Amino acid sequence: MPSSELFPSGHGKRMKRASFSERLLFQYICCFLLLDPRLCSAASSFKPVDVIFLNCGASADDLDADKRRWSNDSSATYSGSSSFPTQANKTIDFFPIPSKVPYGTARVFTSTSTYTSPDLSEGRHFLRLHFFPAYYNNLDPYNATFSVIADAYTLLENFNPATIVTNFNQAYIIHEFFITIRHAGTLTLVFAPSSGKPYSFAFINGIEIVSSPELFNSGISNSSQIVNTPGLTFRIYDYHVLQTVARLNVGGAYISPAGDSGLFRTWYDDTPYVFPDASGVSYPRDQNVSIQYSKNVPEYIAPPDVYGTARSMGPNASVNLNYNLTWSITVDNGFRYLIRLHFCEIQSEVFQENQRVFNVYVNNMTADPGFDVIYSAKENVQSPPYTGVAVYRDYMVIVPSSSGKQSDLKIELHPDIDVQPYYADAILNGLEVIKISDLSRNLARPNPDLSPPPSPEKVGRDGGHKTPIIGVVIGTVTVVALGIAIILYLVLIRQQKKGKGKTKWSDVGGGRQHKLQSPLEQAKRKWFALPTATKDSRCNEATLNHFPITHCRHFSLSEIIAATNNFDHALLLGRGGFGKVYIGEIDGGTKVAIKRGNQQAEQGVHEFKNEIEMLSKLRHRHLVSLIGYCDDSSEMILVYNYMARGTLRQHLYGTNQPPLSWRQRLEICIGAAKGLHYLHAGATYTLIHRDVKTANILLDENWVAKVSDFGLSRMGSSLDCSHVSTGVKGTFGYFDPEYFRLRRLTEKSDVYSFGVVMLELLCARPVIDMSRPMEEISLAEWALLSIREGRTEQIIDRFLEGKITPECLHRYAETAEKCLAEKSAERPSMANVVSSLEIALFLQISEGEGNMDDGLAAGYSNVSLDGDDEGVSMSSMVWQTDDEKIRWTSDGLAAMDSRSM
Repeated sequence: MPSSELFPSGHGKRMKRASFSERLLFQYICCFLLLDPRLCSAASSFKPVDVIFLNCGASADDLDADKRRWSNDSSATYSGSSSFPTQANKTIDFFPIPSKVPYGTARVFTSTSTYTSPDLSEGRHFLRLHFFPAYYNNLDPYNATFSVIADAYTLLENFNPATIVTNFNQAYIIHEFFITIRHAGTLTLVFAPSSGKPYSFAFINGIEIVSSPELFNSGISNSSQIVNTPGLTFRIYDYHVLQTVARLNVGGAYISPAGDSGLFRTWYDDTPYVFPDASGVSYPRDQNVSIQYSKNVPEYIAPPDVYGTARSMGPNASVNLNYNLTWSITVDNGFRYLIRLHFCEIQSEVFQENQRVFNVYVNNMTADPGFDVIYSAKENVQSPPYTGVAVYRDYMVIVPSSSGKQSDLKIELHPDIDVQPYYADAILNGLEVIKISDLSRNLARPNPDLSPPPSPEKVGRDGGHKTPIIGVVIGTVTVVALGIAIILYLVLIRQQKKGKGKTKWSDVGGGRQHKLQSPLEQAKRKWFALPTATKDSRCNEATLNHFPITHCRHFSLSEIIAATNNFDHALLLGRGGFGKVYIGEIDGGTKVAIKRGNQQAEQGVHEFKNEIEMLSKLRHRHLVSLIGYCDDSSEMILVYNYMARGTLRQHLYGTNQPPLSWRQRLEICIGAAKGLHYLHAGATYTLIHRDVKTANILLDENWVAKVSDFGLSRMGSSLDCSHVSTGVKGTFGYFDPEYFRLRRLTEKSDVYSFGVVMLELLCARPVIDMSRPMEEISLAEWALLSIREGRTEQIIDRFLEGKITPECLHRYAETAEKCLAEKSAERPSMANVVSSLEIALFLQISEGEGNMDDGLAAGYSNVSLDGDDEGVSMSSMVWQTDDEKIRWTSDGLAAMDSRSM
């Protein structure tokens, strides 16, 4: 197959020198200004010979969010005449993308084409391919099905990025490979559209090629222990091509490529992968502990920020003996996988052998019995201190082919009961899972069983999916388990308050009597330990006080079957990704909404448990009420008060429902805001909803708004922490951009999402509408621009034209604009939002429906949204309309006749 050089001679080398020096200079300046040695620790310990960042389809060089310079490919050549660059992709502004470079442009291939790199040095190289599916030159992204081959190795086959991001709620894809360049030469990439699909094409947004030391087969790591086969090891050879499946900073936050130790790797927060019902506790290194590297473990193995944080089981031995600390990674069946675990003792009290010893299990098989981090540290350094010494272990496991295409690879840790160390605990600092190419030089995964993507027309009409009546997510857990978990958790909190340090084996009378029969039995009992929210490294204590579930009824399965006429399809209200919702009757005629969980949903257990824990303790007029649950016969069922008028979204667009009046919309908006304010400030702890949208705001028969769906909710902190570090969850179009970029969740993330809801109420259109012109696809972008240019009247729902008073519209639009501020610190609190919306309603009623003193109206129309005060007090205000007297109360507007006043 003919090929030609993609990069002109010398062009790549000039770019490589500039890119690395700029990056290094940037890091040194940051370290000098901030005077924080932890920031300097991320400086590169390895200088790549080859550093190529190619921004495909671009006409000029550009910098990404990490200040890395990406070279354009306008002067590059490629095989064939079917390749062409695209114009800048404006839809990138509508999705949570960390950087517009390289995702803003793409190169498209309508037939098989070849890229050839410039000359590369001999040895291992990282190859990273970036994909952002979008309409390039009006080509339907769902037709982009293609294969990618690198030097006769099949990396991707029948790969369709659009279908994958649609089904897995992603915006972009990065595939990272580890490939050997032999005897110094070039790397050839072939992009081949699938011949079996009409109109297929291939595309690529960005290509990275970075030289690397041999990370998996050298004097540092000669071989990997094969799991469940003592004494047998597996060696990585030059002819093996590897693919990164997961790279996690366990117990810590997201690390961008600029924060890596010279190899531009990305380290993700481990929260989405750790078993949610037994997630242990995360913590940073003690201030007097510094990270130490060695000849066996140089800094390029993992940056200091990885070894500087950890996740442990917790301080209570009684709890720890009854569960495994578990991570679950989805992998493709039929391949071998290298698992690398990074360890480092970063607590001062653990400084000698036999203080913390634990077993490592992979897929319920013993991988490493009696692992002692301090003992391993002594093999790498000559003298103490042994705290802070970085170590790692490699294991190889075979995931056999089965009836399914994918399965979960589980890594579990449990205290070694036989040894009886000082602390009954286990820790982990970092986790990598690497796929190994098979004998046929293949790394391509089987095509996943994916649901068909929505058409652009459907997305334009109704947002791309059916909206269930009760937008909640479900799973399965038992009330007995919850009760025991709550008791154990309270014990854990008391232990933490007694003093620093961990519970020793003597505290539980030895421990041998607690030994579990097998890792499988341990796994069955994991949920006895209640999870602790993953917080910023400064926050090490749980903030949620758990109480017995006294407001939640346990239904038997027979009661549920009777209530739904055996789940009669005629009673089906709707369905979502986690189950179906039925209308039912209990207790002789009381209507309820019954959500039956999909038992195949992976996150069901955690989200079902989350929903019960949250709603059983939260009671508020503007929160949906959970009546009870059923977990009989492995069922996962939640029972709620029936919301007769469905979701707010159903009354705005996509259905034949009559439009809501502006006053109705304002009152619904105020009610939802009050519900969120209660979550943020009214409960004993801060609760962040994390999925605020019109589909999760329900309406009862009196049009009272109820916030629903707490399956994704997370605890905030009652300490001095400003955020919770967590994996990004939510819905496209409502994402807080700062939350997505920094992985730092605060209550202001809910404020941003609520700002989008306010725009939906005003404009009555989907948040992402691909059927509209480019500049109008994103509701938030389009509406904000219109508001700032003084064109608010032009974007409102046509039904509302002429029905909103100017002062009310100005106040409402200003509030929405403040909520959508790019920086969370500039957004108002929900208390301020409630006050401002009540003022907007006050202005609408007084000017549109009644009379009010002009000076008083002007005064309240100028109340500022700035600051974090608790809002404007209007509890004593009374004014007269033609039909009624209205008093402002702490609950908002309450209409009263003259006799009640």
